[in-house]
Amino acid sequence: MDYQALADLLFPHLKYTREYYEEKYPKRVLKEKAMVTRFAPSPTGFIHMGSLYASFVSYVFANQTDGIFYLRIEDTDQKREVEHGVEQIISDLKKEDISFDEGPGIGGAYGPYIQSERKEIYEAFVYDLMKRGYAYPAFETKEELDDLREKQEQQKQRLGYYGVYATARNLTYEEIKKHLEQKDPYVIRLKSNGKFEDKFTFKDCIKGKIELPSNDMDIVLLKQDGLPTYHFAHVVDDYLMGTTHVVRGDEWLSSVPVHLQLFRLLGVKAPKYAHIAPLTKKEGTRIRKLSKRYDKECSMSFYQEEGIPTNAIKIYLATLLNTSFEDYYLSDRQARISNFSFTWNKMSVGGSLFDLTKLQFLSKTYLSRLSAEQLYEEILPFYQTHDNFFYKMITREKEYTLRVLNVERTGKKPRKDFATYQDIKKHTWYMYDTYYYEDDTIKRAEIKESYDKKLVQHYFEKVYDENDTKDIWYEKLKEFISQYDYAKTVKEYLQKPGEYIGHVGDFCEMIRVYLFCSLETPDIYELLQILSKERILKRLNHIN
Repeated sequence: MDYQALADLLFPHLKYTREYYEEKYPKRVLKEKAMVTRFAPSPTGFIHMGSLYASFVSYVFANQTDGIFYLRIEDTDQKREVEHGVEQIISDLKKEDISFDEGPGIGGAYGPYIQSERKEIYEAFVYDLMKRGYAYPAFETKEELDDLREKQEQQKQRLGYYGVYATARNLTYEEIKKHLEQKDPYVIRLKSNGKFEDKFTFKDCIKGKIELPSNDMDIVLLKQDGLPTYHFAHVVDDYLMGTTHVVRGDEWLSSVPVHLQLFRLLGVKAPKYAHIAPLTKKEGTRIRKLSKRYDKECSMSFYQEEGIPTNAIKIYLATLLNTSFEDYYLSDRQARISNFSFTWNKMSVGGSLFDLTKLQFLSKTYLSRLSAEQLYEEILPFYQTHDNFFYKMITREKEYTLRVLNVERTGKKPRKDFATYQDIKKHTWYMYDTYYYEDDTIKRAEIKESYDKKLVQHYFEKVYDENDTKDIWYEKLKEFISQYDYAKTVKEYLQKPGEYIGHVGDFCEMIRVYLFCSLETPDIYELLQILSKERILKRLNHIN
């Protein structure tokens, strides 16, 4: 077979050769050990937590080595592509604050970054393989391939197109030419030189050394529509784009023999592969893969609707990436993902358990470390989208809202009752008169029959002074209640239960319920200071 003639027959209108593209996309000039990583999703739906984790891992390693992190859209399987899929991916990643150095809409010297726009590049590389005898056309119909599969199943053979089953390997130049003249549909296949019985050792960045069988499958390189398969496209692109590390799910581990063989036949250095374990979920006693079909926490829209901060999600993903990050983060209020040194060997080899409870805990920690001003700026976009009324109110009353958000925020142990942006309104609504004076608000507060509104009102009218320091305020409050048969301390009340109506805690409970409609609030002193005596008395007068 004259393979050069075959290549010219199959690609008579080839515009550029492989050498042209290698000159167009020269080797990147980067500092030593800088990593070039990529996130390469297919536009088949929304970004889910598993794909976000993979992109985050690539993002972290590129950034901590002063490397390059780029976005590439792998859309060669156009039957599975959804409308506006590319735009959806870019939008989802932007919402999660995953930024790229290069990619669609960003630009870069190694584009285009959408595979369907790189068809001529793949043709040039297939042409190169074909002229060297490593590729050939195959004209089998779907029915013929189905028959082959059935025959292999009956004979209990490995399924696939290889060895004696790769019948198109034996076509002559004349037979191929006749097929083309008849306009018979065809694919371009790899002419593998591997033997399945041969084994080789592959070193994965995460899983270490793994022994795999060599590839002997004549896989499809170009499909009937002229677009490449994932196997071929990613090899060409990772080579031309200078990818040093490929992070992907471990379901692709079995494809490593094919990919490394393609790099070898092209005569170029392969990137290093890091196959990440799947995110898993505990369901009773069973542990299974996190499912985008069944698990709400798999969809990024769940976090956006709940108002779980993007930074909190990143912090949680960092704990999955390296478990030692959690101790680092919790022990240092100044801890930052960018200041931590992540390593491959500390990544989980098995499945990483996705724990929504831990994510919420880390979110509470993250939000507790923000200043009132930072928190205010973070919640604005969320409420503008999900609760425009509250958004308008807190923007109209910005200074007042900042005081509300600053309650128990500046001490050694800042409050941690905010896990989501939704929780801000949930735990502060009572500070806004607009909500407090809504119909039936006080009725919903569950005022007990034992409460003494007149006593509380008398305290605020005659004793409470908003200019008092916290210590003076508390001492004056205890002195006041002791005159009305309330114990100054819980301990005192428990020692002589029959002598008192209640204790200081009971009196504070009445204040909470009457003024804030809740049994649980942050520091009462701070809340009263913000509310002011005038508004306190107005609220008490409002209660029947």
